[in-house]
Amino acid sequence: MFFRKKDRLKKQFDAKLMEITESCKDRWSKQKNLVEKSVEPSEEVICQLKMAEAKYLFLLREVRTRMVVK
Repeated sequence: MFFRKKDRLKKQFDAKLMEITESCKDRWSKQKNLVEKSVEPSEEVICQLKMAEAKYLFLLREVRTRMVVK
């Protein structure tokens, strides 16, 4: 009875976390394709790629820590 709200909130936040993780993965893959296809990528584009990868890996670790299941 007392833990229903907690379970419901966990499910909501887990779903939101999965959405954000998927969007970061898409952003990272797009950046990666852009760098791979460019002849001479600028430093700014490379930095954006590294930031997108770091964000995705951080969120992925958080998903694993929270043991979120799709």
